[in-house]
Amino acid sequence: MVDHLANTEINSQRIAAVENCFGASGQPLALPGRVLLGEGILTKECRKKPKPRIFFLFNDILVYGSIVINKRKYNSQHIIPLEDVTLETLPDTLQMKNRWMIKTSKKSFVVSAASLTERKEWISHLEECIRHLLTKTGRQPSTEHAAPWIPDKATDICMRCTQTKFSTLTRRHHCRKCGFVVCADCSRQRFLMPRLSPKPLRVCNLCYRQLLAEKKKEAEADLRQTEPICSAIQGYEPSSGDDSDKSDDDKAERWPADTEFYTSPVSWSSFHS
Repeated sequence: MVDHLANTEINSQRIAAVENCFGASGQPLALPGRVLLGEGILTKECRKKPKPRIFFLFNDILVYGSIVINKRKYNSQHIIPLEDVTLETLPDTLQMKNRWMIKTSKKSFVVSAASLTERKEWISHLEECIRHLLTKTGRQPSTEHAAPWIPDKATDICMRCTQTKFSTLTRRHHCRKCGFVVCADCSRQRFLMPRLSPKPLRVCNLCYRQLLAEKKKEAEADLRQTEPICSAIQGYEPSSGDDSDKSDDDKAERWPADTEFYTSPVSWSSFHS
């Protein structure tokens, strides 16, 4: 299908129509060899509540955004490279059925389709595109994924201390490492996670200690690697730093860090052909 549609006028028109719907707020989507394979509305589990989102599947990217006027105007465009995507089927809940998770290194989130058939078709086409891309580039499937945020309504108390109750005055926060809903006292720390952001991000106290321990281990490993090199240099002594350039107890934690909230139990509105 991709080879058949690539560089055709109808494909160019379809991509131009999507660009026009996003307007100036969206990024250009037309590239040589890029093909729009399908589109549809899925329900995305957002922090506050599930919301409908428009999704467009291309042969190399997944694009989604908020619906202002269906088929006419969209905003808040997000572009996800398919090489970075891993899919996981999820069980139904009372609120949402036909769910699955889209996991990437920067962001992971849950979506649901209008029917089981629609979910199967979305997943089938996504997996086929991902497989084709990885084969083409020689890359291995992504193994590091951002934690999905637990929805606000999933809990009325902090998921770390289990004592603080959320209210209008007591805000909910999310740990960027584990995705738990936590109170301010349990998430005062910030940690730099370059994979997610160039700026330090809010993390819960438990994840902060774990991240510090991992950083310490990495530093010790780097030091062990440099020691043989330094000892092999005759007369080498570590710098004292004198001539260097000048330049600008937690509460009980009852929620283990490895708790899985999105474990799986072992509409695609149109195809373009």
